[in-house]
Parts: sequence; C-alpha cells; structure tokens
Amino acid sequence: MGRIALCISYDGAAWQGWQTQPGGQTVQDTLEAALQQFLNTPRVATICAGRTDTGVHALQQIVHLDTDAIRRDESWVRGLNALLPASVAVQWARPVTDTFHARFDARGRTYLYILRSAPVRSPALRGRVGWVHDALDEKAMREAAVLLQGEHDFNAFRSSQCQAASPVRTLDALDVQRQGEFLFFEFRANAFLHHMVRNLMGSLLMVGRGRRPVRWVADVLASKDRRLAAPTFMPDGLYLAHVGYPAAPDLPLRPAYDVLHHHLGLLCPADS
Repeated sequence: MGRIALCISYDGAAWQGWQTQPGGQTVQDTLEAALQQFLNTPRVATICAGRTDTGVHALQQIVHLDTDAIRRDESWVRGLNALLPASVAVQWARPVTDTFHARFDARGRTYLYILRSAPVRSPALRGRVGWVHDALDEKAMREAAVLLQGEHDFNAFRSSQCQAASPVRTLDALDVQRQGEFLFFEFRANAFLHHMVRNLMGSLLMVGRGRRPVRWVADVLASKDRRLAAPTFMPDGLYLAHVGYPAAPDLPLRPAYDVLHHHLGLLCPADS
C-alpha cells in the first residue's frame, strides 16, 4: 500500500468547514466521496494539515491517503477534479513515503487574511475578502501585532468549543501590510487554535479603529480570558495559504503570497 499527498484548494463559503460531519456538507466528505468513485473503493480516509472552519478558504491544504491504486500524478489531478464541484480542486498529487503525515509532520502553518477598508461593500468580493467601512490605523495594528508574537497561552483568543489539549502556541509572525484599499494580515505559527486567527483579527481591528490602545492586546493576552477580547471576526477573507514540511522538501509548495496571487490575481505584498 502506498501513500499519496494531495494539495487541495477550495472556496470555503460553500462548505461547513473541512472536517467530516453527519450532514456531509464539508470539504472532507466531498473529497472522500470523489476518491471513492475515482478509486472504485467503499471508503477512503484522508488526513489534512489543518481543519478549516465554516467559510474559511484554502489555497494549499495538504492531505494524505493510503491506497493500493497506482496512478500517474496528473491522473489523480484530472480524475478527481472531474468528480469534484467547482468550489474544490486538486492542485497537485505526489507519492510520499509511508512515514509522511500531513498533520503531524507540518512544522508551520500560514494563514492570510485579506481585508478591504472602504466606505461601501463590494458584492463582487463577497465571501472572498473581509470588509470594514472604517478608516484603519495600520501602524497601530502593526505595533499591536508585535506584542502577540512568540510563545504564549492564547486562551483569550480561542473558541469555547476548541478541543486542543493546550492553549499554548508559538506565533512566529504576525505581519500587517497595505496595498491601496486592501490590508493583508499574515499569521504564521506552529499550529492554531479554533477561531484563533479570527479572534486575533477582531482584536487587532479594535486597535486599528482607535477603540482600544495598542497595549490592550497584551493585557488581553495576559488575562487568558476570552471574554475580554473582541468578538470573532468574519471568515470571508481568511485563507490557509501554506503548510511547512521541512522533512518533505519535494512537495511543490508555493510561498503564501505567491499562491494567493496565483488564485486571486490580487496585487499582493512580497513574502516575508
């Protein structure tokens, strides 16, 4: 039996997140149904790099599965994409060693949040980009972002439904850049808690709107109290953009902003 790694991209607005649910309206359920048809087998189990929530998109979600089937790399891509809905697509497929694990081998994950700051919302960008009508102080948000980096107990920024055994995570980078009306937030960490990025976004926007001082985010972080942080921000502009695998250098992963530009065509900042 061999192991195959797949890179999946999807428009999360159409789905109730990645993880399988009884109703079947998830990316995992849809992908596994396509795999069953493609491989003509009763069941195929997949493991992903990170479980995205309802409405959250993926540009490079990495998945592995075990199978006896032998197919060319391009056959996996074309065959599965013929069976998948328009909102989900396999970008590439590669055979990997049987020790490769899409989740446990990942040493870092990068999420990008795209936010449009403009007086009026754009229907053409609905579901793809977050939106606020306020003018934002990105300098203040950058200063607040610095206070959140490093290894911390992020209990104040995780959902009450989070099932992680520990709230401690290492946020390696939190970068804020502007391109015209668009602000790009880059979150890089070893792993993320449930709703962690969206909760951090909500609190950064409180600072950007001038409703809280920069130091406030550090006080919320130290409190470990979710009730003191801002409400969870909308999922519309959130993308799982990159997963790092130091032990699997042959996977054709693209830098986060490069793959964002490839999929959305936006003028993006350079990767840091």
